[in-house]
Amino acid sequence: MSREELVRRFWERFEPEIVEQGYELVEVEIAGQSGVKILRIYIDKTPGGIGLDDCTAVSQFLNPLLDAEDFISENYILEVSSPGFDRPVRKPSDFVRFTGEEVTVLTQSPIQGRKKFTGMLRGFEDGLIQVDCEGTLYEIHVENLRKAHLNR
Repeated sequence: MSREELVRRFWERFEPEIVEQGYELVEVEIAGQSGVKILRIYIDKTPGGIGLDDCTAVSQFLNPLLDAEDFISENYILEVSSPGFDRPVRKPSDFVRFTGEEVTVLTQSPIQGRKKFTGMLRGFEDGLIQVDCEGTLYEIHVENLRKAHLNR
């Protein structure tokens, strides 16, 4: 199974349970080339954000679920972390929530010859992420999103 499929499967399977525990699933990454993989989970909580105790609690909650389902058949390390200063922006609700903030958006396919857009997030409407890059407004379809993060 590809990394993208594993990430999609993780979101579908575990996001509802993480939300039920009082946290927001911000991002999921799978790193590592061969041998040991790293399953990196970013979580957040409102109000107050995330602390070490929160990361430990989610890790202890997820470990037995992942093992029971043999989620990753290879050896892996689970890392649970806060989203940090340059918080990933992934979901439509994130693009609405962080309107007015500086972002970098990377696309899968080029738009007007470019795949990287850094500028002011102007909003999200009808599946389109709106980014103002030096006075030019770009509309990026959410299906074309490869990765995005805040620039704080």
